[in-house]
Amino acid sequence: MDNKGKRPDGARKNRQRARLAVQLAFAALTNGYVKGFVSGRIYTGPLKQLCVPGLNCYSCPGALGACPIGALQATLSSRGYKSALYVLGFLAAVGALAGRAVCGFLCPFGLVQDLLYKLPLPKGWKKRRLPGEKALRALRWAALGLLCVLLPLVVLDGVGQGSPWFCKWVCPSGTLLGSVPLLAANEALRGAVGFLWAWKMALLAGLCALSAVLYRPFCRYLCPLGAVYGVFNRFALYRYTLRPDACTGCGACAAACPLALDPARQPNSMQCVRCGRCLSACPTGALGTTAPDIRSMCVKKQPDGR
Repeated sequence: MDNKGKRPDGARKNRQRARLAVQLAFAALTNGYVKGFVSGRIYTGPLKQLCVPGLNCYSCPGALGACPIGALQATLSSRGYKSALYVLGFLAAVGALAGRAVCGFLCPFGLVQDLLYKLPLPKGWKKRRLPGEKALRALRWAALGLLCVLLPLVVLDGVGQGSPWFCKWVCPSGTLLGSVPLLAANEALRGAVGFLWAWKMALLAGLCALSAVLYRPFCRYLCPLGAVYGVFNRFALYRYTLRPDACTGCGACAAACPLALDPARQPNSMQCVRCGRCLSACPTGALGTTAPDIRSMCVKKQPDGR
């Protein structure tokens, strides 16, 4: 630490670089079907039956796995298959292992929002919260309960088939990573777009613009997957820890948190996406995790073992 009692800025940057490297690598791995981007066709092989942890659109031409939220709606809305035990088990297992660290490290649309937030803007444009923040956060639960569960179950067509309401009307990840590449590669599809696509593009544009001034607005207010994983933050295998004897109450962690949380009071808040900024900001090392620092896993050891 320097003579002001703060961790060097380089340590913070190294932690964020390591997290960005994980985000980029996982996005490339789970969307690695290059042929799909070239041909404009969706991969339909056996891997598509398996879920990936983050919000990764099934319709993305490069997607090799299924989005758990999309899979949940698909099973609940199916005419002959109303059980979603695999998806629920998958969500419980991933949540118990990592909680919302999935949002911070393994979600492609989370990566998009992070990159947008890095855009340089005039001083004073960046916001830590919006008016009515607490009420806005409740929208995630409305999206989960209403759009992902209730409506797919009860609103059926003439043959008893439901619809994936969240994917169809809201999901910006599906719009950006799914429909945009498909339309770019398929001229015939471009002639079929209408009001629904225009609505989703407008929603995507609004969220992208907001992401430049407010950290992760979709994760804060609309993502049903984040709502599920947030429940596990307090007892997930990977979680944040606080040593009260080392905490001086300086407020550095709260000042560093882009979600306007207070990690010293609630290190495992349901809203926390595990970006790690508070860990780097803590001048005494009072904040830690139950797992090795991701940065230490990316540093090559010297011959003497250091």
